[in-house]
Amino acid sequence: MASIRGRPPRLHRGMERMKRKTLSLAIACAMLPTIAWAQDAQPAASTQQETAAKKTTTLESVTVTARKREETLQEVPVAVTAFTSDALDKLQVEDLGDLDAQVPNLTVYAARGSSSTITAYIRGVGQSDPLWGVDPGVGIYMDDVYIARPQGGLLDVFDVERVEVLRGPQGTLYGKNTIGGAIKYVSRPLTPDMQGFGSVTLGNYGQRDFKAGIGGGLGGNDALRARVAVADMHRNGFGENLVTGDDVSDKDVTAFRLSVGAFVTDDFDLQFNVDHVDDTSGVRAAQMLAPNPFAPSIFAPNPNAPENAPLVANRFDVRNGMPNINDTTMLGMSVTANYKFNDDWTFKYVWAKRESDTETNIDFDTLQSKTADVKAFYSDQQTTHELQVNYDAGGRVHGVMGIYSFDGYAGGQVLNNFFNLSFGDTHGTVYTQSTAVYADWTFDITEKFSIDAGVRYTDEDKHAVVTNQCYSDSTFTNVANCAGLGTPIAAGFDRTINFKNTSPKISLDYQVTDDIMAYALASRGFKSGGYNIRAQATAVPRSAEPFEDEQVDSYEIGAKMGFLDQSLFLNAAYFYNKYDDMQLSVFTEYTLPNGTRAFFGDFTNAGAGTVQGVELEYQWLANEHFTLSGNLAWLDAQFDEYLYKGFNIADQQEFTNAPEFSGAVNLEYRTPVGDMGELSARLTYSYQSEVTATTEVTRDPVTNVRTTPITQDGYGLVNAGVTWAIDDHWSVIAQGTNLTDKEFLTTGYVIPALGVRTGFYGNPRQYSLTVKYNF
Repeated sequence: MASIRGRPPRLHRGMERMKRKTLSLAIACAMLPTIAWAQDAQPAASTQQETAAKKTTTLESVTVTARKREETLQEVPVAVTAFTSDALDKLQVEDLGDLDAQVPNLTVYAARGSSSTITAYIRGVGQSDPLWGVDPGVGIYMDDVYIARPQGGLLDVFDVERVEVLRGPQGTLYGKNTIGGAIKYVSRPLTPDMQGFGSVTLGNYGQRDFKAGIGGGLGGNDALRARVAVADMHRNGFGENLVTGDDVSDKDVTAFRLSVGAFVTDDFDLQFNVDHVDDTSGVRAAQMLAPNPFAPSIFAPNPNAPENAPLVANRFDVRNGMPNINDTTMLGMSVTANYKFNDDWTFKYVWAKRESDTETNIDFDTLQSKTADVKAFYSDQQTTHELQVNYDAGGRVHGVMGIYSFDGYAGGQVLNNFFNLSFGDTHGTVYTQSTAVYADWTFDITEKFSIDAGVRYTDEDKHAVVTNQCYSDSTFTNVANCAGLGTPIAAGFDRTINFKNTSPKISLDYQVTDDIMAYALASRGFKSGGYNIRAQATAVPRSAEPFEDEQVDSYEIGAKMGFLDQSLFLNAAYFYNKYDDMQLSVFTEYTLPNGTRAFFGDFTNAGAGTVQGVELEYQWLANEHFTLSGNLAWLDAQFDEYLYKGFNIADQQEFTNAPEFSGAVNLEYRTPVGDMGELSARLTYSYQSEVTATTEVTRDPVTNVRTTPITQDGYGLVNAGVTWAIDDHWSVIAQGTNLTDKEFLTTGYVIPALGVRTGFYGNPRQYSLTVKYNF
């Protein structure tokens, strides 16, 4: 493993691990191995045979930066899964949503009506509401830069070095909004040698993707380097609007990244990065799962249809009455300076700025009628600074410490048209200023036993300026009294709240044998509170009050094991989390003075929960041809307290996006084909048990009104692929996903006051052919 910025590697325990370990276990199911065939002539036949034998019976290691320093995954006492570029290609990972089945207890998908807004849950912790002012529970990072908003966060994967998924609270090193975990997207580094690739993909539904990247030294000068990567991805809709003929659930994304670096000396380099995404895909198809009682004659339910079945023949066809506009643009730039002060100390400074804008139309009722039509505009901007100091003198103590600051705002406007009678404007901005200091140090007590201790202190201000008011018509120009309230102002406030948090971590790891490392970990995760932008302060005064920060205390034990002469690897972990002051967004209702039920987007600290689980990842290189890998996960998530209208209704509530059982198995076969290169074939089966897809209060303890959340029964998906590596440059890849065309829901809306019960389905059967050239 290469050292960081020329830093000498650890000279004792770490070096011995690197020598004897050829795989970091936590990749398990994710990292399908690259088995190198020794075909070139060697100076001695015996050397060639020994090399070939080793390469076909052992598995390769992966370097990660889960603890903000380079280590193999085998060394890290953290539950982390990593995917190299080759593994992402093999597993058909087109965007971060495709990681879902390949990481234990990870749920990630496109949020409701958008194609590029991310919803991510790890171990039952996340946030399903993409409304501005609501922070995610899983942090998304691109090249060490935190992406604050979910809009545009479902990143397309291209020209990537690796993706890391850290499970559990990462409050010490990553801090802000990593209470459930973190997903790190690491792009390809700058190199002095000219390297690049180009690929063309064609598939069903009119898929046509082009991706390319090239980089190296400029003008023969190794000190000045650059790399540029582009992706142009298009696909027709999975369905259409039966009224207008527009495509729905289509894809139309253009993205690029540019990196320029000046490697001034061996000790100092400066790098500049810029990335841009333009997503003009149409809206995703939302399916009526039950007829709307306010338009009963439009759809009649099929009495023989299973529960949650769509009310149209094709689950991706719609009859929406709103424009097919769902546009997101995202721009980011950063400057990174690395300085090696001496052999022991290195400094890293990262400045970054990101912004995004979104316009979307959400036809909640999915009909031509104006029952529940919403037009939304989101915009955000953030500036971050991070100064990081690493110490490693090759002795028994090494670590990292730093200072981090975040300054940003998230603004938006939501125009609601309910029944073409009620017209509301939800309008506001949330400003966030956050500063944190952190440290994480490892102490090698003996050659086998280490202690890692860390802490992060955060001081954060949330300032909300909110104006929610009512209008007389759909032009949203003439202010009028809200129905039944006698005032045009539903909520109007300008408030600030401060949050302070100290998140500690301690872990112990012990090298039981050369092939088995056991660890124990205790950590805390923190996510700040804020204000409900949807507040209806006139009707529900408490909704203008801030919601509190939430916290997870996590305890974990695990082991990373290698067997059968490094051909079989197992990762195992058990965790126990106490989840306090849970922030939950619930679409519910309130009663007006005239007795009418009105929609209300509530956001509260519902209570507390206990989440525990077991995770197993495995990888077995059976022989030079066959590899078996995968994961198994068990999750038990229970509410201990769920306060609603003064009542504890924990016994009737279910965690969202927390299936009890999930897992995946990957079988790969590889063989050389004489002078025609190498052929590999892969078959993947993934499964998850029943899951609750929406957060609802199932029974109002005051009115006794019952609501049934959207659930998805357990299901399995089958994917497959064949790769022909013709030589070192050319390859041809045939792939298929969801080959049985399984119908399954990912999320949805349940809004009784508007008669809405809709669901969003996962992608149908897809297949494609890719031709790729590397140089």
